Amino acid sequence: MSKSAPAPADERLAPTSLTRRLLGRPELGAVVGAAAVFVFFSFAAPSFLQASSLSTILYSASTIGIMAVPVALLMIGGEFDLSAGVMVTTSALISSMFSYQMTANVWVGVLVSLLVTLAIGFFNGFMLTRTKLPSFIITLGTFLMLTGLNLGFTKLISGSVSTKTIADMEGFASARALFASQWNIGSVTLKVTILWWFALVAVATWILLRTRAGNWIFAVGGGADAAHATGVPVVKTRIGLYMGVALCAWISGQHILFSFDVVQSGEGVGNEFLYIIAAVIGGCLMTGGYGSAIGSAVGAFIFGMTSNGIVYAQWNPDWFKFFLGAMLLLATLLNAWVRKRAEAK
Repeated sequence: MSKSAPAPADERLAPTSLTRRLLGRPELGAVVGAAAVFVFFSFAAPSFLQASSLSTILYSASTIGIMAVPVALLMIGGEFDLSAGVMVTTSALISSMFSYQMTANVWVGVLVSLLVTLAIGFFNGFMLTRTKLPSFIITLGTFLMLTGLNLGFTKLISGSVSTKTIADMEGFASARALFASQWNIGSVTLKVTILWWFALVAVATWILLRTRAGNWIFAVGGGADAAHATGVPVVKTRIGLYMGVALCAWISGQHILFSFDVVQSGEGVGNEFLYIIAAVIGGCLMTGGYGSAIGSAVGAFIFGMTSNGIVYAQWNPDWFKFFLGAMLLLATLLNAWVRKRAEAK
C-alpha cells in the first residue's frame, strides 16, 4: 500500500528571515534617508552634533511629528485632511478667546476648545461618509471655512488679528506645565512636546499592530468596499481617524497658545502639507493601506534635521523648500521600490 504524499507546508508558517522582515517594513526607506541626512549635516555643519543643536532639532521634529502621527494613520486609511494645519490655530484661538471673554479659568477654555475641535473632526468624517465626496474636497472646504472663521472672529472679538494675552489668568501656569513646559539639563533644553510626540507614536503603533482597530484602518485603506463586505465598520473607522487628527490638533494648538500667550489668527496655513510630507517620507502611500506611525516620526525627524541643518551650515534658508521637495520625491521612489521588493520576496 503506497504512502500518500505529505501535505504541503503552509507558507504562512514558514520562518521569515530578518532581511525579509526589514524589507517589509514601510519605514525602512525613511530610516535610510534619516541616516544619510544626519551624516551629511554632521560634516556640513560642525555645530550640528552639539547637544543643544540636537535638542532644537528634536523640538522642531516634535511640532511636526505630533500632527504627522494621526495624519499618517488617516493616510493608511486612504484619506487626507487639508484642514489639519488651520485646525491647530482654531483650537488655540478658541481656548484663548473663550477664556479671555468669559474671564474664566483657562482650563474652561481648554476644555471648550477640545470639544469644538473634536466636533470639527467629526464633521469632516461625517461629511465624507455621508456625501461620498473625495476627502480632498471635504477637507479643502473645511480648510477655507476655518481660515475665514479664524480671521473673522479674531478681528470681531479682539479688534486685531491676534488674541489678547491670558498669561495673568487663573490656571495658566498649570496649563503651561502640561502643554508648554521645558527642562534644562546642562546646555540641553527639552520641551514637553517631545514627550507628547513619543507617547503618540507609541499609542498609534500599538493601535495599528495590536488592536482590531488597527486591522480596520489597514482594511479600509486597502479597499473600503471589500472591508465593508467583511464586516469592518468603515464609517466609524473613518470618523474615528478624523477625530484623531482633531485631538492632536488640539494638543498642538494648546502648545502654541501656552508657549507664546497670544495666537496669530493667520498661522497654520500650509502646515497641513508638512504633516503629509512627513507621513509620505515615513513610508505612507498616497493610495492608502500601507504605512506606519514610526515612519511618520522618522519623517518628522528628517524635517527637523533639514530645517535646522541648513541654518547650522549657514546656507541660504530659501533652499529649504528645494531640499524638502527633493526628499519627498526620493522618499516616494524609495518607498515604492522597497514595497515592490517586499512583495516580490
